[in-house]
Amino acid sequence: MKRILVVGAGGQIGTELVPHLQKNYGKDNVIAADLRDDMVEKLRANAIGEKLDALDGAAFSELVKKYKVDTIFNLAALLSAKGEKNPQLAWNLNMGALLNSLNIAKDNNCAVFTPSSIGAFGANTPHNKTPQDTIMRPNTIYGVCKVSGELLSDYYFTRFGVDTRSVRFPGIISNGALPGGGTTDYAVEVFYEIIKEGNHYTCEVPEETYMDMIYMPDALNAVTELMEADPSGLVHRNSFNITSMSFNPRELFAAIKKRIPQATFDYNVDPVKAAISASWPDMMDDSCARKEWGWCPKWGLDEMIDDMLLAVRKKQQDTARV
Repeated sequence: MKRILVVGAGGQIGTELVPHLQKNYGKDNVIAADLRDDMVEKLRANAIGEKLDALDGAAFSELVKKYKVDTIFNLAALLSAKGEKNPQLAWNLNMGALLNSLNIAKDNNCAVFTPSSIGAFGANTPHNKTPQDTIMRPNTIYGVCKVSGELLSDYYFTRFGVDTRSVRFPGIISNGALPGGGTTDYAVEVFYEIIKEGNHYTCEVPEETYMDMIYMPDALNAVTELMEADPSGLVHRNSFNITSMSFNPRELFAAIKKRIPQATFDYNVDPVKAAISASWPDMMDDSCARKEWGWCPKWGLDEMIDDMLLAVRKKQQDTARV
């Protein structure tokens, strides 16, 4: 990777991936693009920021040519819970942005990274140690898009030679951007709510529902390590299971309460989130990623909680001073 375009750079992953890539490849070699004017202005404070509608193929192609881009990170997407509220919009955005990325990559000799998700799995998938290659029958439009995206990316690799790669992200826990409408968002929201006055959080996911999670530093390393991996070792490309921890809300809240004894929790289960989360794996088998490109997460549950509490407290203190 020498010249990188991050599409959807203002989202949860993008806001932290851009500085991560800048650190590794140089500030002038990373172009951060987003549709929203306010987000583009924020991106321009620390990066080369461009306004881009990922569904505008001509503008997308022009941007790739302008900066002589060789790697596209396509992060534009509508997430699981929001997608269920507007399935047509989710399909148009998620698949349209991917198709433009793949076609532009084909025409300009670019590599493409597009994140997949645990949402690609469904109720018939084995939930414990979910295999790399298994039944994939999702029950959400978000999941349908992810399965379709994996297949489409594989097709562009085998048919046109486009260097496509992706990982199936579990829930991403981050102290950077706020959650954006995903089913696993509770694992981020709780940290912001529990250190406010009142120390209380109401969870919309059932307390015994296990889901895979990953802390953002591990997620960022996974992206760059996969994109830098020797292609001769990649049996799978689209898409690798990766994970670093699995827990349910009850276990996470108990671990937080050890650190904040006055914290209280209750549940007001959202039936949509309950159905989605029940269909996803409890824990994935990520042995293929470990074998094929050396995936090895560094953050566990306790380390993540301590770091999140520290970072979110600091963020709220800084906000209070403004």
